[in-house]
Amino acid sequence: MVVLLGLGLGACASHQDHQSIVDNRSPIKPSEFLQSHADRMATIGMRNNLNSLYRLLDKLYQRNPREWRKTGLADRQAAAQAVHRAIEENRPLAELGGRTDVAALGYALSADYQGDRVGAFIYALGSMLIAAHGGRTEFYLIDSLDAQFIHNAARNIEIAAWMLANRRDEAGNPWLLSNEISADGRNLSYAVEFGKMVARLDLLTDVLDERYRRIGVNYAQGLLFLNFLPVQ
Repeated sequence: MVVLLGLGLGACASHQDHQSIVDNRSPIKPSEFLQSHADRMATIGMRNNLNSLYRLLDKLYQRNPREWRKTGLADRQAAAQAVHRAIEENRPLAELGGRTDVAALGYALSADYQGDRVGAFIYALGSMLIAAHGGRTEFYLIDSLDAQFIHNAARNIEIAAWMLANRRDEAGNPWLLSNEISADGRNLSYAVEFGKMVARLDLLTDVLDERYRRIGVNYAQGLLFLNFLPVQ
């Protein structure tokens, strides 16, 4: 049984397929037997967070069409697909000069960056999310997640949302149009997607903290009641 479990874990994929992410649903797979509740929650949370990022990508391209046109690709869909592949295949965008994670995030909304800001911004967020989860998007019993890194990713998303709303060029214009509150109407859908991602990450942080806390509590209970711990 141990050998079979080891072989099964070794055969598990480390990344979810693209269709599962964009459809925001996962087909039942035999490998789920090798996931704990926390592993399954982390996998679903990652899927949903990447799906939120892809929705933001599409919405930002629609409001800022000049950005996807900088890519030289045929249309908005082609530009979006290129960003999807870069995130899922861990391939840095050429315009970012090899930057990933938080380094790419700061650069994407700076005066120095002249490329597709939408694609770079969303790629940087996706890269940061995956890095915080140990470079994986699918999780199994042999994987470990650091609750502090997940917590930090949630705070980074809050900072990124603030940057998107407040970073402006020398003329005072926003680098990217997103949320809007004006006489013409209200559109806070961008803030809603960011809020969903932060909430998912914070919930996962609490679950991970509780899992490790319970290990300590169970150990303390064993000492208190003089219960021997199982060895097999």
